[in-house]
Amino acid sequence: MAETTTFPAALSDTELERYARHIVLPEIGGAGQQKLKKARVLVIGAGGLGAPVLCYLAAAGIGTLGVIDDDTVSLSNLQRQVIHDTDSVGMEKVESARASIARINPHVTVETHPIRLDAENAAGIIATYDMVVDGSDNFDTRYLLADTCEAVERPLVTAAVGRFDGSLTVLKPFERDADGNLMPGYRDLFPEPPPAGLVPSCAEAGIVGALTGVMGTLEAMEVVKLVTGIGEPLTGRLLLYDALAARFETVKYRRRTG
Repeated sequence: MAETTTFPAALSDTELERYARHIVLPEIGGAGQQKLKKARVLVIGAGGLGAPVLCYLAAAGIGTLGVIDDDTVSLSNLQRQVIHDTDSVGMEKVESARASIARINPHVTVETHPIRLDAENAAGIIATYDMVVDGSDNFDTRYLLADTCEAVERPLVTAAVGRFDGSLTVLKPFERDADGNLMPGYRDLFPEPPPAGLVPSCAEAGIVGALTGVMGTLEAMEVVKLVTGIGEPLTGRLLLYDALAARFETVKYRRRTG
């Protein structure tokens, strides 16, 4: 069962001071900060990607953060999973994340789901949130998540990382573009998962810790944009990052036909 701590919806004087640098931005302002406060965002995984996502969304004042993870913190996680620390080794990741979020911003409601997302529970959980952030580390979860978010019509911010590279996009395949065409989904980018064993895990191939920070922070930025309605989300665009070359590229993609 998810555990929930609730707080008042209105911005207090301390919150107004906490978010002052947001509020002075014309693009966000007080109205935008209220939208952040009212938002319910689900983060899948409290690992390499999920850790910076949770940290920055908590700091930004997202009102309710849900976190799904069935794992415990290990010493090898700490090179990149910055929401955890040495004292949290052995703890459930969702509880370690909850404690860190409370230290970052006590005004944030945290809902913990110490389970693995599967076909039985995905739709019921996801439907209770406004949008979802993918911080998973396996293809089965990514495809399940993308399919479920499409079915229950929830925006999905999804990223993936390799040894020195990352990718990021925003999926809203239930909405139409300016021409009336349905926006693309995850399977328009990647129709089928790769064969088992073809792509090594980070435990097998290794990964630079700071890379997950770059991609997770970019995911958090997309969430802020989606919630407040500012800027141009990465819908129909795949952002590619090459850490060794310090290079970003953007590739456009469309919904497949036929």
